[in-house]
Amino acid sequence: MAEVSRFDDARSASLKQAAFENGDLIVSYLEQLGVDAVFAYPGGAIEPLLNGLARSERRGGTKLIVARHEAGAAFMAHGYHLESGRLGVCASTTGPGATNLVTGVANAFANDVPMLVITPQSPLPRDGRRSFQESSSTGVNTLGIFQQITHYNTLVTHIEQLEHKLVSAILAAHRARGPVHLSVPLDIMRAGAVVSQPGVDLAPLVQPDAVFGSDSVGQLKDALQQAKQVVFLLGDRAAPGVETIMQLAAVLDAKIISTPHGKGLISAYHSRFQGIIGFAGHQDAETALADPAVDCVVAVGVTFGEWAAPRPDAHLVDPRMIHVDSLDRAFIESHAGKLHVQGDVAAVFSRLLTDITDERLGRPHNLSLITQHQGESTGEQPKLDFPDLPESLRPNFELDSPEAFVSTQSLIKPQRLMRELPRLFAGRGRFLADSGNSVIWAIHYLHPLDRRTRGRRQAEDRRGGPRPDKSERRAGGRRATSGRLFHGSMEFASMGWGIGAAVGLAAADPATPVILLVGDGSLLMNGQEMTVALQHNLKVVFVVLNDGCIGTVKHGQRLSGAEPVGFELPKVDFAAMAEAMGVSGIKIGNLNDLLALDAGAICARQGPTVIDVAIDPEEVPPMGARMKWLGK
Repeated sequence: MAEVSRFDDARSASLKQAAFENGDLIVSYLEQLGVDAVFAYPGGAIEPLLNGLARSERRGGTKLIVARHEAGAAFMAHGYHLESGRLGVCASTTGPGATNLVTGVANAFANDVPMLVITPQSPLPRDGRRSFQESSSTGVNTLGIFQQITHYNTLVTHIEQLEHKLVSAILAAHRARGPVHLSVPLDIMRAGAVVSQPGVDLAPLVQPDAVFGSDSVGQLKDALQQAKQVVFLLGDRAAPGVETIMQLAAVLDAKIISTPHGKGLISAYHSRFQGIIGFAGHQDAETALADPAVDCVVAVGVTFGEWAAPRPDAHLVDPRMIHVDSLDRAFIESHAGKLHVQGDVAAVFSRLLTDITDERLGRPHNLSLITQHQGESTGEQPKLDFPDLPESLRPNFELDSPEAFVSTQSLIKPQRLMRELPRLFAGRGRFLADSGNSVIWAIHYLHPLDRRTRGRRQAEDRRGGPRPDKSERRAGGRRATSGRLFHGSMEFASMGWGIGAAVGLAAADPATPVILLVGDGSLLMNGQEMTVALQHNLKVVFVVLNDGCIGTVKHGQRLSGAEPVGFELPKVDFAAMAEAMGVSGIKIGNLNDLLALDAGAICARQGPTVIDVAIDPEEVPPMGARMKWLGK
């Protein structure tokens, strides 16, 4: 009892503490930016920051969400940004805590995700004296480790530096679109702050500048007006302007395709959408791009590389292409294009939509009329069910294995699973796919339904695009990041990314379920993070593609003629594993089980659910393009 009393006395003294420490200063800047969650794993050296978060949460500000592994914390910060559009923030203790962050930070670096990474150091007087978990320049040099995977990387060596370096890091994360690293020794983070409140108003400084080069936009307008046939190719950085792009596509009678990164920006059932180009993509999209009648290809926010190219020798970037992007470094990879237009994507296409004369209608395009016609202020209530959708509903483009997509075999084909999941969860949430077979199956076969799908095929949509509900919009009329129907693990493609990212998405929007497709290999690697969703009552649905193997390795070896080795996994009952953790578990053993799944009840439940789906392990995912890249 005496021990408990001493603990309570210490806690009481801490609560009464009036000093504004540097940990509080860091948190105050996060509050200013609207960041309401920091993802971390605790330790003694990071304690001053955690103290600041505890005080912030009590006043309704930024809270701490504890991951089960530091890489999971970085993945969660990644997902939080994807859903909220705000800065992702993760933190760790010294030494192994910092090195455990590396994979998650590298994944964010490869995918251009703004992220603030905070790690501590041993107190400065102990630097170089083999302190516990020391990670200074004379120990395991974490500053050096983070150098190659961040856009700003610094050690705070004096109290007076902290605010300036913190502000510089946050601005760099937004301007360079990627992770930044701030390493703060314990004694500096614990010290009283030089200032009693933030001295810089960051909110207006991190907003994207609605600027662009007038000359280059004028050249783009001329090219569009002169073009006979236009194709828009969308990547993930097209998100801020996707509505306006679709309206412009209607004016120009243009087709739309996307890279895997841009999947989910618009509905696959939109009449203008021709599918995905590149990895696990669709032949119709490649055909649309290769059509000799197409004389103008407008690539918006596209990351060029293996994911976006159908084969290693594909000339995706060609003389017909105009590249529009907010990132100047993106143009390095599109030097074969005929024009680069750098600027805020939403601003560029708003100007084009306002200025271009629709020669087919013989009048200027009326942006205010479009806005009014969209019914943004009608108060219309979203509908979550789709009773009028035909059983044969398919996207506008052909799939590689249509027979497997509608298979009635008892053992569930993964293609059929991709077909049923959007129907079961229609309009109820966001879809994610983890690295490996999950994302490969999803890119090609998973085409989420949403509230904007109904009736699209019955009439020509002269607005050129879907109308998101109010929850999917930012202030000022821009479509929110959360308006995306799908996110996948691209570029660095860390296994287990989706498990943490799903928790981060759900933390950013607790009311909207997140449906994650994850392989059994990934779940065995990072499945402990589902207990974070349990602890915080987050609506995450973990759909496990259980085929008893590391599928990408197994099928890659078969396709390449390599030795079949290292892909086997033990038979695991993931529903039972979930139940042992306190998470609701459902086992799906055959097609009838799947069709009987009550997705509505699952989405209404507070907390996570694991759906363990036994799939046909012999079905080969559409990974032929990957084998070509590997030279197999």
